Amino acid sequence: AASTLTNGGFETGGAGTATPAGWSEYGDTGASFTESGGHGGSYRLSHWAATAYKVETYQYLSGLANGSYKLTAWVRSGGGQKSAHLALRNCGGAEQRTDLPVSAGGWIRIVVPVEVTGNQCTISVNSDANAGNWINVDDLTFTPGTSGTSVKGADISSLAKSEAKGGVYRNGSGTAGDALAILRSSGMNYARLKVWVNPADGYNNKARVLAVAKRVKAQGMKLLVDFHYSDFWADPGRQDKPAAWAGHSYGQLRTDVYNHTYDVLNALKAQGTTADMVQVGNEINGGMLWNEGSTSDWTRLAGLLNSGYDAVKAVNSSTTVALHLAKGGDLEGTRWWFDNARSHGVRFDAIGLSYYGYWHGTLADFQTTLDDAAARYGKPVFVAETAYPFRLDSGDAHENIIDTGDELVAGYPASVAGQTRWTNDVASIVEAVPGGRGLGVFYWEATWTAVGGNGWDPTDAASGNAWENQALFGYDDRALSSTSWFRHR
Repeated sequence: AASTLTNGGFETGGAGTATPAGWSEYGDTGASFTESGGHGGSYRLSHWAATAYKVETYQYLSGLANGSYKLTAWVRSGGGQKSAHLALRNCGGAEQRTDLPVSAGGWIRIVVPVEVTGNQCTISVNSDANAGNWINVDDLTFTPGTSGTSVKGADISSLAKSEAKGGVYRNGSGTAGDALAILRSSGMNYARLKVWVNPADGYNNKARVLAVAKRVKAQGMKLLVDFHYSDFWADPGRQDKPAAWAGHSYGQLRTDVYNHTYDVLNALKAQGTTADMVQVGNEINGGMLWNEGSTSDWTRLAGLLNSGYDAVKAVNSSTTVALHLAKGGDLEGTRWWFDNARSHGVRFDAIGLSYYGYWHGTLADFQTTLDDAAARYGKPVFVAETAYPFRLDSGDAHENIIDTGDELVAGYPASVAGQTRWTNDVASIVEAVPGGRGLGVFYWEATWTAVGGNGWDPTDAASGNAWENQALFGYDDRALSSTSWFRHR
């Protein structure tokens, strides 16, 4: 055994090598081999067989200096396996592993950190697969370092209204309880709450946010406040000014943004629940407070964004200010937006991207965009929103947004297992952002179950919920086992 990883690019021996140089195999060894089509070089390791198989390709290292190490690899997978993962084992502590995301096209970089305490470690590529399942692995490195994510969060903006309308939340055993306590016990450590200025239903306003913030902090969680600067949903398709600000001049709108932001955050601080992070705007690909704050006039948009930034810092200088775009797989669009923001002097501390795999490109597209944003702008990055369905049928009379099989991401079924795997794989991509700049993930609307009166439209009490099949609580109100993703490394 050597103290450094040998043949991590599988270039020695060329295509068709049954056992790559430096590596050993266990199990159905015929399913492990090298072939052409590498990530960096000419060749790669592949696992595949025409019949069901279990195989491990591994390399034992000894003589290591004790300390923190990180395995990095580029991977692809057609999906469908019972298990397909990279592992670091026999390193002196608990085995560490990272599942391979399903990506039949683009290569994805994943990492596995470990603490070596016994001067040795085994690097392992594992497949427990059905007939025809395949993986590709290439360009492995094992170097000093570590990884992980600090944010395991969820947007719970729907919770207060759900509870008021009779919504019940149960733990996995069926015992009713506080949804926040249930999620906290699963590992959730950060809550995201949206703020509307004067919503028609009286929820998601300053008073409601203050009340829920007390509960969030009482659970020992951190708080992200998401300012929409609207009375209604703000997203790439609409950024309507609050009714109270209609007709205001541009200069007055800058004051409005400052005063509203300061007012909410200062009230939170005064009650002992200071915001840890703030989004100045929600999915502002096209700007905010249209038309004055549109991206057609970057000078004015920059002024509005900086008014929000200044208000946040005036309340608490250590609160992180994030800017949030949708379309997390859109490299060129993200570059265009943040290049303009930077050239117009917009101030911010972090970048948040929404990434829904059924809308925003492949996992490989997402990784490319996230990595690029972190490197290009020198800022930490996080997923401000993601979600995935655990079933397709509806829990109320309202049609769900994602409700047919052809809308799903290939390799991720509409099941609790599919939802679990999706969120973990997204988190693994965030964890792998170079330089430790990947903060983590917020799951969107984890508590938005089908409760009468808690529909999508605050102006219509009869509106339904199109999202309950993507919540983290089932139609029986029990927390799903997919809440395990909160314990992602």
